[in-house]
Amino acid sequence: MSKLGEIISRNEERIRTDWISDMAKSVQRADLISRVELDEQTRNLLSAIAKGASSGQADDVTQPAWNSARELLQDISASRARQGFTPAETATFVLSLKHPLFMTIRQELDKNQNEMFESLWTATQLLDKLALLTTETFMVTREELISRQQQELLELSTPVVKLWDGILALPIIGTLDSARTQVVMEELLQTVVATNSKFAIIDITGVPTVDTLVAQHLLKTITAARLMGAECIISGVRPQIAQTIVHLGINLEDVITKAKLSDAFALALQRSGRGVFRLATGPGSAPGTPTASRKDD
Repeated sequence: MSKLGEIISRNEERIRTDWISDMAKSVQRADLISRVELDEQTRNLLSAIAKGASSGQADDVTQPAWNSARELLQDISASRARQGFTPAETATFVLSLKHPLFMTIRQELDKNQNEMFESLWTATQLLDKLALLTTETFMVTREELISRQQQELLELSTPVVKLWDGILALPIIGTLDSARTQVVMEELLQTVVATNSKFAIIDITGVPTVDTLVAQHLLKTITAARLMGAECIISGVRPQIAQTIVHLGINLEDVITKAKLSDAFALALQRSGRGVFRLATGPGSAPGTPTASRKDD
């Protein structure tokens, strides 16, 4: 058994108590973690550190003797990333162990300066490595969370709305990039198949600008929908966007475009064999009597 492992094992409960006390002054987040959970984490981790340090490989956390400590730290880091802790708070959870451990080493080896300095240096290297491992795991978990949230936001920001039997609408807000286009295409095609729709209106009123890349993404979506048997109509084409499309030489000759969503909807109704009628409301007219029909090119 190494000297550091022996010191930790002999003073484990006192070190843990001082450790929790130090955290209470700095990084203990009672709003994110309960005292019961913190007690369990510190007890299990300190026991695993004592076991690893007692193996004679106190400063090499890659050895099998440190498997338990590494797994505990990875679980703690991942849970804290999900709970809302910052990277600094998560790393400080380990680094705050330095003070109570150093004080214990000093008391135990006060009469042997060389051994005390050697144990302090070993403890410093050990806790620094464990803190780095904690931070790395935290960042990996945080990146996974952000990636999953981005995917969920993409799915929420591309709703496919059923306007009528056989007619869908896909309002797009914001810029289209490759990742979002893939989500848009999948959502649209799945809904086309599920509803057996023959018309899909892609409304770009909320798209700030249309460049060559955005146009290519739109054309890919339209082509994919056509392969599934649905005709696409682009609505929300503003004067500025029309000028940009002409200036860039983007070919939309095979695509039906409308300035307003209502115009695109009326056209889809007409092509599906339906019509929009104005009901008579004047004197002598029977309720519900159609007086005129709306036609679109």
